[in-house]
Amino acid sequence: MYSNTCAVLHGPGDLRIESHDITPPQAGEVQIRIEQTGLCGSDLHYYLHGRNGDFALREPMCLGHESAGEVVAIGPASSSTSSEPSATSTPAPLGVLKVGDKVAVEAGVPCRLIECERCAEGRYNLCPRLRFASSAKTFPHLHGTLQRLINWPAWLVHKLPSTLSTTHGALLEPLSVVLQALSRVSFHPGQTVLIMGAGAVGQLACAASKVQGAAYVAAIDIDSDRLEFAKKSEWADAIFTLPRVPNGTQFASDASGMDEVQRRRAQRAQEDQDGMSAAKARAAEALQHFENDEAKIQAGFDVVLECTGVPSCVALSIFMARPGAKVGLIGMGHPIQTLPIGAASLREVDLVGVFRYAHQYPRAIDLLSRWHSSGLSVGTSAEDGRAASVVQAAGLERLISHTFSLEDAQQAFETLRNGKSADGRGVIKVFIENASPK
Repeated sequence: MYSNTCAVLHGPGDLRIESHDITPPQAGEVQIRIEQTGLCGSDLHYYLHGRNGDFALREPMCLGHESAGEVVAIGPASSSTSSEPSATSTPAPLGVLKVGDKVAVEAGVPCRLIECERCAEGRYNLCPRLRFASSAKTFPHLHGTLQRLINWPAWLVHKLPSTLSTTHGALLEPLSVVLQALSRVSFHPGQTVLIMGAGAVGQLACAASKVQGAAYVAAIDIDSDRLEFAKKSEWADAIFTLPRVPNGTQFASDASGMDEVQRRRAQRAQEDQDGMSAAKARAAEALQHFENDEAKIQAGFDVVLECTGVPSCVALSIFMARPGAKVGLIGMGHPIQTLPIGAASLREVDLVGVFRYAHQYPRAIDLLSRWHSSGLSVGTSAEDGRAASVVQAAGLERLISHTFSLEDAQQAFETLRNGKSADGRGVIKVFIENASPK
């Protein structure tokens, strides 16, 4: 047993760098020296509020789950596998891990019990007993990866090809979320895709859609700099900047004769009605903008990936979808939202939930490896008449706008919180590395 440096959250804004003992890896585990960790929106929620939605911190917990590093020790009978988990047998190894291997960490640990229906059908991301790194859903909490060293189940450790760095490896987690979403909405080449939100996940959604043959990729956000980044990176064909509006709606109805409860209900109804009207009008404006950009949008997009979780953006997504389209809900926002369900139902727009990922790491590694080594031609089919473009994975590293050491984790979270660093650079993706900052 030896000392291990960790970034431990004790409560809202209370992040401490501590030393804790770590044991050698047990049977079926490997020990990994974490080199790179990307900070996620859920990490920020825990940092700011001590909770993420309904999952509240009940004990100190290490944050972080988007990580890659190097194998430094191997427990008894540990082997790597990218096979799907089986409820009845141990996955056949695709190659034994060895000390020195560069690897990516898959952060969710399902039960894999015979009686678990979700694990048995391969949807282990929905396992009711699943424990996820840096999530307070289960208790005791499963510590995250903002540590020097972690012990992890070998079957959830994915060896990186020599063409990929651990920086790429840490991006595999959010990329796997995007691939899960594209799978859930049954995406296929030649479709038009709209990405709501141009943060790190939204940028990856643009790029992954483009690489996998989307005919046209558009992005919407309130941050014009992020949108320009996606456009200049050639991940988005067109962009539309939403105006920044103050929260809430001015209540102008006659409130005379109402008690406080009635007044609040009336105000909420007014806000909901105004919000739906505004979303519908904004969608018409955005669709007109994209049609002017010579897109074959017609009545809307084939696929919409909603990456914000913001109620107004979810509503806008429904209006931006064509009849018969699918809206993938990636963003984790307010648990209760008022949405134009009638507009979805009457046009058979499917709202599809997306929760993390299952079996996506091998796909993400293959995609990113091919993408990085040679660039992949992307674009529409030959009969479209448009020349295919090439997107380079090296550009993905440009997503990382800020890098900090583990000891400066508090500063990293404050930068993420503020949306920019002291020098005014806007945040896209914040990384913490166990080395000197870049």
